[in-house]
Amino acid sequence: MSRTTRLLRSPQFPAILLLATAGLGLLLANLPTHDAIAGVLHAHLGVPGTPLDLSVSHWVSDGVLAIFFFVVALELQYELTRGELNSVRVAVQPAIAAAGGILVPIALYLLIAAPSAGSGTGAAGGWPIPTATDIAFALGVLAVFGRGLPSAVRAFLLALAILDDIVGIVFIAVLFAHGLNLLLLALGVVAVAVFAVLSRLYRRDGWSRPVLLVLMVVVGIVAWCLFAASGVHATIAGVMLGLVMAPRVADPTRHTLEPWVNGLVLPLFAFVAAFVVIPQVPVSELSPAFFAILVALPVGKLVGIAAFGAVAQTIRPRGAPPAIRFPDLLAAGALGGIGFTVSLLLANLAFAADPAVRDQAILAVLLGSVIALLVAAVLVSWRAKAHRALGDAEEDDPHEAEEGGDGR
Repeated sequence: MSRTTRLLRSPQFPAILLLATAGLGLLLANLPTHDAIAGVLHAHLGVPGTPLDLSVSHWVSDGVLAIFFFVVALELQYELTRGELNSVRVAVQPAIAAAGGILVPIALYLLIAAPSAGSGTGAAGGWPIPTATDIAFALGVLAVFGRGLPSAVRAFLLALAILDDIVGIVFIAVLFAHGLNLLLLALGVVAVAVFAVLSRLYRRDGWSRPVLLVLMVVVGIVAWCLFAASGVHATIAGVMLGLVMAPRVADPTRHTLEPWVNGLVLPLFAFVAAFVVIPQVPVSELSPAFFAILVALPVGKLVGIAAFGAVAQTIRPRGAPPAIRFPDLLAAGALGGIGFTVSLLLANLAFAADPAVRDQAILAVLLGSVIALLVAAVLVSWRAKAHRALGDAEEDDPHEAEEGGDGR
């Protein structure tokens, strides 16, 4: 395994790369380079003979990002069948905490943004934005600052972030479908079913292997095209393909794609999503959506996860994992506030019709995620030091980074 591949499979480097590319996008959007790059991002590329005619930025957010969601779905499939969420007893604690990490940010967002509903700004429509957790960032912070944390805390955070992913995917599928074409959607589902069958016919050896591999790629692209043309957000095609893939094929596929997602797909999306002009307006004229996200993401997540997580510890069923201490729940809550990737996508979707508010929402996601990241770094370092002092710290698996660990 090359040094570059090891870096891209590690929890730390992809998070740093993601933050750097987002910062670069924001910087170049506010320099004289803006017009030249914006011209490229807004240029349209169509597929002849199809209704697909998207700008470069939409090809990234709808097309390239579908690969990320495909890998996310492969991870979800593993965790739901063989991992941290494979039984009710195991899943109940992080599920309750995840519910708090969704409901409290929504409530806090609406508390701040809803009073503006009568002014015609439509800021209240951004309530899904602060509900997401970026697992790559969260695990990156854990890897850098949480060396020695008990495995139970890591497993709790992983399950929490995965459940957040599921909710984010549902929001994208249900809330942001438009002009739904049921025939194309049905054909897309058929293509997904064909993909599932092909993945179960696939073997690691034998003459049919390359043929089936090519067919799976072609059918996957067809499914994406059908979903994109049907009015459902195209990334949902990636989710469905990942969830139906045969497990024995899914694991090596995820392992193969992980470095490409970490090193190319996510940084490219982060650059494009963060390419926004910082508003040259007084703070008082910023959209309520900006302030709602800025507060709901770092504060709402921390409060919701910690409070609901504490309740979950008191009603643990027999056979459930060990209880998580409240200070550890605070650290997990702070990590949950690092919304980033999915929150950026939700901001683009929620305010697609209002570019000015959309750009402010994206800035709020970036600022809120950075605030949550800094708070999480402090709390995670504190808890790791406390666990080492108590003698219940655990050493990290030296092979985790090489095998891909839990990151993506």
